Amino acid sequence: MVPANIPRGMMKKHLCRYCEVFLGEVNTRLSGQISMAVLRDEDLPFDAKMLDRLAEVSIRVGLNLQPGQDLIITAPVESLPLVRRLAAEAYRNGAEIVTTMLSDDELALARFRHASDESLDRAPNWMYEAMGEAFDNNTARLAISAANPLLLSGQDPARVARAGKSMSIAAKPAMERITNFTTNWNIVSYPGLAWAKQVFPDMSDDEAVAALAEAIFSISRIDNDDPMAAWESHQETLTKRQRWLNGQDFHSLHYTAPGTDLTIGLADGHEWKGGASTATNGITCTPNIPTEEVFTTPHGQRVDGIVRATKPLVHQGTLIDGIEVRFEGGKIVEAKADEGEEVFLQLLDIDEGARRLGEVALVPHSSPISASGLLFYNTLYDENASCHIALGQCYSKCFRGDIGKDPEAVVKAGGNASNIHVDWMIGSGELDIDGISKEGKKTPVMRKGEWSYE
Repeated sequence: MVPANIPRGMMKKHLCRYCEVFLGEVNTRLSGQISMAVLRDEDLPFDAKMLDRLAEVSIRVGLNLQPGQDLIITAPVESLPLVRRLAAEAYRNGAEIVTTMLSDDELALARFRHASDESLDRAPNWMYEAMGEAFDNNTARLAISAANPLLLSGQDPARVARAGKSMSIAAKPAMERITNFTTNWNIVSYPGLAWAKQVFPDMSDDEAVAALAEAIFSISRIDNDDPMAAWESHQETLTKRQRWLNGQDFHSLHYTAPGTDLTIGLADGHEWKGGASTATNGITCTPNIPTEEVFTTPHGQRVDGIVRATKPLVHQGTLIDGIEVRFEGGKIVEAKADEGEEVFLQLLDIDEGARRLGEVALVPHSSPISASGLLFYNTLYDENASCHIALGQCYSKCFRGDIGKDPEAVVKAGGNASNIHVDWMIGSGELDIDGISKEGKKTPVMRKGEWSYE
């Protein structure tokens, strides 16, 4: 369990997967005419009927929307063909009110091009307070990831970081509900043109969008005869993995790979989750579509060693590549990156918890996303191609018993607190992971990026 119009990111991702969409959203009132021609089904360079399947899976599997629930949908304007289907599917499943909040790349850029520096220190806290209240009242949450992943790459990193910090702080009332899994929520993707051209730069516009659409539909398991059955089978696999890990009750995990020698302590009373989970409103949902991970809460004070990222991170519209950090006592004490280092260092200084881990997730190197060989520049996808870790806020749902219901108990158990939750990838076909018991016994968890027990 997700940055300016970029996904990652909470519940996994969640924030990354959720947080990055959530924090980067720009709530806009659209003026003038939107060119409807590019939004008609007949103009889409892929089979529009696949969007019907995606909408059904998102509403019924992702959200598991219940009769009588309200729903908030946030999405880029470009994804209106999917938004319309999601709203229709939601109403067919008993939704009472579907509220849509649309964003636009040019409107987002206008602020960075023309607003004063002082303006960047403000954010629409009223909007997030209202969303938090809505979540408390059982409103479901759905975000569509489709926007240009490098939208802000040409902007001043200091201004981007300034705006990101103010947005992180303002979004806290709503993000806390996501972190605490107050309501059912879901993130799903749409093949936006700028995103497609980033993934397939050598193709024509239509070819790139069609190729990205095909990848999204395949990885989201809707390109087969029975998508609902495919998701049921996939959930069984994820459930087996989390049950095995919970049965081991490891005290820590030791990672070794080129450039990595890292020990991650696990929070006291931690519990592994994966795929579908039950929110505190009693509704079982699958927050991320796609999802390949099982994840839990690390101990914020017990992480030591060095680790190198294996895939780039896109954060707030900036590509950050070649991340290397060193942890001591749970905290990053040294950090660098081959590209985007300034933005990464500013991220680490957002607050005290930004230099500590809030999540550890395991994904086999053979996952469908990894097997595609594509770099998506989108955390929702790239994190599900690789084992990953997240800086910042932990998930209170990843604890046994009542620990997660008490913020003080979460902190005492080792859970980290922060205004951010940013995932980045450290897995590969060269990664070995050992689980270490409290007594020091080692058990193979992964070898060469694959599960050892399967």
